[in-house]
Amino acid sequence: MTGTEIMAAVGFFVMVSGALWGIWWKVEGRVKEAKDAAVGTATAAQALAAMARDELAAHRLHVAETYITKAGMRETTEQLMEAISGVKSAVDGMTLRIDRVVEGQPRRATLTS
Repeated sequence: MTGTEIMAAVGFFVMVSGALWGIWWKVEGRVKEAKDAAVGTATAAQALAAMARDELAAHRLHVAETYITKAGMRETTEQLMEAISGVKSAVDGMTLRIDRVVEGQPRRATLTS
């Protein structure tokens, strides 16, 4: 091999390795961009998850303060039914009293013509 051929072979390998290095450099740049975008998206997702967790906790507190439990509903229903029973008894007693008053009144004499 002569010097010219050696220089041509070395130049060819330098050119090929330079091209491969350039391609690798572009790929690394794209990978870095994708990694930065993924980190940004993950940070946004974490912030959104934290906000959703806080909103869920606030909603659970609101539900606990506003709505009644099953046992509480049962107790309230029993109290209402007892009160309605008391009103029914009072009305029944009143009709008996009215009947006694009406029965105790003297009958009026009716005039027949």
